[in-house]
Amino acid sequence: MARRRKRKKRALKKKVKFGPRYRVAFRRRREGRTDYHARYRLVLSKKIRAVVRKSLKNIIVQFVESRIEGDHTLSFTKSTELVKYGWEYGRGNTPAAYLTGFLAGCKAKQKGIEEAILDLGPQSAIKGNRLFAALKGLVDAGVEIPHNPAIFPSPDRLTGEVIAKWAEKLKEENPDFYNRQFSDYIKRGLDPINMPKVFDEVLEKIASEFGVEKPDLTAEEEEEWEEEWEEEE
Repeated sequence: MARRRKRKKRALKKKVKFGPRYRVAFRRRREGRTDYHARYRLVLSKKIRAVVRKSLKNIIVQFVESRIEGDHTLSFTKSTELVKYGWEYGRGNTPAAYLTGFLAGCKAKQKGIEEAILDLGPQSAIKGNRLFAALKGLVDAGVEIPHNPAIFPSPDRLTGEVIAKWAEKLKEENPDFYNRQFSDYIKRGLDPINMPKVFDEVLEKIASEFGVEKPDLTAEEEEEWEEEWEEEE
């Protein structure tokens, strides 16, 4: 009896749930990979889901349809596909996320997908992060997805202008730190200062391949997003 009390006391200290009524969560929920409450609401909508996921090195965008037998992937796009369009910089940063979203949106439109709802899963929905950069790309490609423009990153972040300006400043003021920070790019003969230019070229190639108009990402557009948000409030 005393041993059982000690075991219970240790479990309470560790905040471990136990007992005959305790229900173990699904494995994917325990691993933090699926938010089943959010997924249930998304499935009830009966709409195609634009599933956006990120890792340290890549961005993945899928269009998924829920069926009785399970999920069916209608379109799959990974940031590694940007290489064939000339993008040799990091594939997990904000510019790469936007380009991946735009490419995914173009592929989806080509398959007849006109609208969807955003599925971020258990990931943190922080204003201006890479997930919403990918969403901006999807919307610019012509896919209708309910959203608020205020959540998008600013145009200078989407195009890599922020990274380029920072790299240029570091190169002038602290060359040693610049060489350490961008060592991988330097080894591969890439200049981070040219990122906005390469971004524009890659965006042009994707738009040209799918026969769509290249989006115009300008500071004026950012001001319009903020004005729309203020009006809604």
